[in-house]
Amino acid sequence: MLHQNLREEELKSRIAATYFADYDCASIIDIIDFCVSVPNSHHTETLSLLWAEAKRGKSDIYKSIVQLILTIGKARTFDKHLPPAFLGAFDAEKIVFIPYNDIHDIFYLNDFNWNVTPSNYDTKEFVLVLEKVMQTIEQKSLLFHFEQDDKEILSFVQNNFVVGKSDASKIRIDKNNFITIYIKWLQTVKPTIAVNWDLVKKAGIIDGDFYLADLLSRENETLKDKLFVLLKKDYYVLDRKINDLGFFNESKTNFIDHQKAHTQFWNRYERPPQEQYWDYIVQRRDLLVPQDVRERKGSFFTPQVWVELSQRYLSDVLGEDWQDEYYIWDCAAGTGNLLNGLTNKYHIWASTLDKQDVDVMHDRIKNGANLLENHVFQFDFLNDDFTKLPKTLQTVINNPEKRRKLVIYINPPYVESNGRISTVRKDTKNTKTYERYATKLEKVGAELFVQFLIRIYIEIPDCIIGQFSTLKAVSASNSTVFRSHFLARLDSLFVIPSYTFDNVKGKFPIGFFIWKTNEKEKFKQITASVYGANGRFVGTKMVYSYDNGQGKINGWLTLFAITNGENNFIGVLMADAPDFQNNNFVAIQNNKSKRHDIFFNINKKNIIQTAVYFAVRKCIPATWLNDRDQFLYPNEGWQTDTESQNDCLAYALFHGQNRISSNDGINHWIPFTEQEVDAKEKFASNFMTQFIKGKLKTASNGEIFDTQHTPRTTPLVFSAEANAVFEAGQKLWQYYHQQPNANTNASLYDIRQHFQGYSDKGRMNNRSTNETYHQLVLLLRDQLKILAQKIIPKVYQYGFLK
Repeated sequence: MLHQNLREEELKSRIAATYFADYDCASIIDIIDFCVSVPNSHHTETLSLLWAEAKRGKSDIYKSIVQLILTIGKARTFDKHLPPAFLGAFDAEKIVFIPYNDIHDIFYLNDFNWNVTPSNYDTKEFVLVLEKVMQTIEQKSLLFHFEQDDKEILSFVQNNFVVGKSDASKIRIDKNNFITIYIKWLQTVKPTIAVNWDLVKKAGIIDGDFYLADLLSRENETLKDKLFVLLKKDYYVLDRKINDLGFFNESKTNFIDHQKAHTQFWNRYERPPQEQYWDYIVQRRDLLVPQDVRERKGSFFTPQVWVELSQRYLSDVLGEDWQDEYYIWDCAAGTGNLLNGLTNKYHIWASTLDKQDVDVMHDRIKNGANLLENHVFQFDFLNDDFTKLPKTLQTVINNPEKRRKLVIYINPPYVESNGRISTVRKDTKNTKTYERYATKLEKVGAELFVQFLIRIYIEIPDCIIGQFSTLKAVSASNSTVFRSHFLARLDSLFVIPSYTFDNVKGKFPIGFFIWKTNEKEKFKQITASVYGANGRFVGTKMVYSYDNGQGKINGWLTLFAITNGENNFIGVLMADAPDFQNNNFVAIQNNKSKRHDIFFNINKKNIIQTAVYFAVRKCIPATWLNDRDQFLYPNEGWQTDTESQNDCLAYALFHGQNRISSNDGINHWIPFTEQEVDAKEKFASNFMTQFIKGKLKTASNGEIFDTQHTPRTTPLVFSAEANAVFEAGQKLWQYYHQQPNANTNASLYDIRQHFQGYSDKGRMNNRSTNETYHQLVLLLRDQLKILAQKIIPKVYQYGFLK
């Protein structure tokens, strides 16, 4: 929204510059507020494209249109100038256009007094015009809001402000923009539909079904009768069922605003889209499913590139004639896109939880999808008994020889989590499969895809499983019990980025696994093929179960926990689950925070081990590929590598996740003396420089210098890369202490806070307006990156990572 306090003239200038820069907005036509004309016209008179009323702040935009009509009618402007293509009105929030030829009849009213003040909204003439044109305005006007419709306004102007053009061009809908339009529909149209959304969602109907009814319609009549919701002019029909007498029963609902918002919204867009997009849009209903429903039911559409790749891998493992020699059941089919490209429809079955998806697949069959209608059915795999399956599929499952030739080919639902249980995850345990096999699943049983795997493994023994999922079942520590029961040979695996799947949040690997359940073995490791977002092979990656008893890095860290004196520490290490996806939470700070219960007190005895832990967790950037990699209990090699230990200390001292602040207590982490940074006062603590120089002395008063051992008296020796970090840090500290009112005891975090400040949301800004500081902190970060490259090989050498 433009600033509400803008004066009207300034508002008009902003609108002209933003949306009509290619046109002449300087023409003055009678007393019309705002005129847009063809620039540099060779015609003898102005060729107008828009006459508009302007209002500062917020206004009733439709009354502004009426005021404009009265202004034009009073001056008989249309007799002296060629009328424009559009009339319009705008304020600081929105703009509306209406084709002139849809409104011009009002200017020829008989016995009408045009000699009134247009801005007086109380006259009977104003009320009369408002009554006569209101329905036309609601049905024909195109209303845009500056904040959310900026691109649409520019597109509308570009396509419609053309000399000689009489009809307004609406925005065309295709497979690339129908989701963007849906998001706008949610904000504008959905609130005006008289529906209890919680109740209809329980019945399996989503707001996206209403959107599809709107989208695939002409003159407000839905064109595809297989949709779950149909638009019938000014109301919707849903929940259509055949009763016992063979008649249709249906529910109806209408609009709470007499369809006003609906009409205004769809005035912008050309409906329906071209027919070539219909099947794609209906098939991609998953994109319209709310997040909680997607997570519960697994509406994660598999991109075609991965569908084709998975079928190629199945062919490599099972043979090129696999589609004729094997049977295929997708028991989490959604709208069936995973089955695209398969050729033998007599060997394929597809089941899904939702009847709507079954209807979509049946509709696709009528449009050429290579499936048999009676092989597509509704089935709740995690709850229903196999006796509900089609007899033809039961025959395969119940025959041991045929069952060996059955491929369960699925992209099952999964709830991706960072380890903290959500409401949705609790719901995932309310299945009969979980109840039946809870002891074989334990914690990982909250993952729906694992429930699919265990039921398939136990109740459809010796089959082949071709399955998309995260790597959690094979790598996560929560899956150890599951892996002890799921004994099958993992014959092949490729991994791909999660962000190539619509509706999947985060960046992590999704794998396609081919399991041979008739070959009993416990998974240990496999070399997986890796493909990038563009579908190209980029290399290989070892995937491990981590079940060899090595232990994790957090277990190693506990060896160095402080056992004497809770007050005897200089800070705390906030740790987290030992994988890359949780590295963002690892930090050094003054005290414990509320978020975690994994805290490690730091003092002189364990500061080196803390720094090693911190550097190991931070020196390698997290990527989609390593997101689930586990940090491990190291071998003994790190203990004698003092140079690497000191590199880690330097890294921890100057890293951005060192959040020690003098505002939260005494700062024991200043890596310089007062003289080295030209401090104006003595520091409250010189612990860190004394520790580095080997000058800590034994005390007996319970302070942080206490030690049961003889303190080190020789200074730490740093590598060239670490010294470069210290030098860059010193320049930054020196510059800070030149500032007026510098905090003598400032930490790195305090210095960043001073120069970068905070946003309105309470987060530290990414950069500072102080260019000197910006260059100094960039230098420090560059030197840290160089140091990180020196530390990384040691991470693998000492077994912190495989």
